[in-house]
Parts: sequence; structure tokens; C-alpha cells
Amino acid sequence: MNVKKEPEGGLLISPIRDGTVIDHITGGEALVVLRILGITGTTDESLSVATNVESRISGSKDIVKISNRELSKEEVDRIALLAPEATINIIRDYRVFEKMKVEIPKSVTGFVRCPNPGCITNSNEPVESSFETKRGKLQCIYCDAIISENIAEYII
Repeated sequence: MNVKKEPEGGLLISPIRDGTVIDHITGGEALVVLRILGITGTTDESLSVATNVESRISGSKDIVKISNRELSKEEVDRIALLAPEATINIIRDYRVFEKMKVEIPKSVTGFVRCPNPGCITNSNEPVESSFETKRGKLQCIYCDAIISENIAEYII
């Protein structure tokens, strides 16, 4: 009888030919990453998602693989706000072409909603939201409102 054994440390997700792998996402946050990237169930991209994968560094992590897509700077900045320990791997012809650790930007404009309903960015004025990042917090440059928890809820 031929019994097939799973290799120790084997692949949980099959490799992709071309695209992006987002690794070291905070455990349980992969679906939020997909949301902030605008990826829904109706997409041409092939997706692989692994959640709460064992990690020697952080205990558990999530991994997202997106075929045939490389992320823009703004998309990487969004991920950095949510998962500051994440790494982005650009895959070309099944090989890692480029690997980078995300960096939290000094400021973000246009993709974070201010929590203050009275802020000018939440009125009918043509003003984009703009925040400075300070020690894991976001501060609105118009009204000084601070987002320190649940940042993902404010990313648009």
C-alpha cells in the first residue's frame, strides 16, 4: 500500500507564476487587506488566502497571493497602516523578483476617512482627507482628530 505523507513545512498555497504575495499580515486580517485593495469575490485575479498560519516570529500570520497584479504605492501604503510588519513579494516567472518590507508613510491623503463628522473633509467641500502618521496613530491635518484604534475601519 502506498501512503502519501505530507512533507514537514510543505507548501500550504500553490505558487503563482506572476503577481504579488503579501506575507506577515497580522493574523486574522487577510480579508481586511482584500477589502482595502478593492478585491471582491468578482475578480479576474486568482487569489490564495491563508489565515492564522503558524509563524516563528509573530505566532500567527496571514498570507495573500494575487496573481497577475502588482500593487501600487498607494495600495502598499494602505497595507502598511493595517499590517506594519508585512512584506510584499513581487513574483515573476515563479521567482521572487523583488521583496520589500512595508513602511508606514509620514502622511496619507485621500484614502482615510476622518472620524470627526464636523471635519471639512466630511462635508460637501472638494477637500481630500489628509493625515500625518505619528507613533501608530493618524492625526487629521484639518481638525486634529486622532485615529489610534481600528484604523482599518477608516480606510476607504
